[in-house]
Amino acid sequence: MVTLDVKTLTVPVGIVRILEVIFTCITFSLVASVGHTTVSFWTWCMFTWCFCFCVTFLILLLEFTGLHTKLPISWSDFTTAFAMLATLMVLAASVIYPVFFTCSSCGRPIGATVTSILAFILYAVEVGLTRAKPGEISGFLSTVPGLLKVLEAFVACIIFICLGNNKFNLPGLQWCIAVYSICFIFAFLIIIFTICRLLALFPAPFDKVLTCCNVLAVLMYMTAVVIWPFYSLHNFPRPSHCPNFCFWDNLVVISFMTCFNLVAYIVDTFYSIRLVFFVSRT
Repeated sequence: MVTLDVKTLTVPVGIVRILEVIFTCITFSLVASVGHTTVSFWTWCMFTWCFCFCVTFLILLLEFTGLHTKLPISWSDFTTAFAMLATLMVLAASVIYPVFFTCSSCGRPIGATVTSILAFILYAVEVGLTRAKPGEISGFLSTVPGLLKVLEAFVACIIFICLGNNKFNLPGLQWCIAVYSICFIFAFLIIIFTICRLLALFPAPFDKVLTCCNVLAVLMYMTAVVIWPFYSLHNFPRPSHCPNFCFWDNLVVISFMTCFNLVAYIVDTFYSIRLVFFVSRT
């Protein structure tokens, strides 16, 4: 039986989600009214705003009707992970769209950029509202290490997008791609296992498995931070007639994202070691 819960729409998190739905809807409506293009960046931005709008609206609907309690998943982990993912996706769209598709006299694209930035702020606020507070019992993805796992997976996706369909035959670059893939798969599995409440299937204590994998990821990313820029930028110099954003710029973005993910894994490892060797003992 469906029971309507109006309180879910009046609490701070509910109000923030309603505003997210409004601003993402306004954003993709403004962008669609300007016209359609086949540029991949435009497609990515439109997908981001439409995806975030649909999932946020679905979350509101499920909580309003109480149907979320009947789903065989960890609802708090799912909503927090999505809020973190939406924050990162909308942030990327808020940067990409104005860089490539706005001008000083373009009213609707500028308006779409403003509403997109507002949507990003709202999703960041939601992450702050749903994140686990010190001493609070909650799911793994509501904690800092859980949010970092979403961040690590998202950055890896950006790296894969920049790789595109290009073939890299150098062994050093192939090793880096293997590093990105292995670490992404682990982070993605952690997210899925947590949301689906399958962490009990791990053959060893989850916190120790997490710590070992994070340490291994740090070591692997440390090699990629050195190897990728050395082999890619050295063997693929920037073309003399390179447009505003070309293949060589993708290599630079990958180098930057590799460094960014290394920092994320180092912070993640710090939290994991603290959880295993300090918090668990106390």
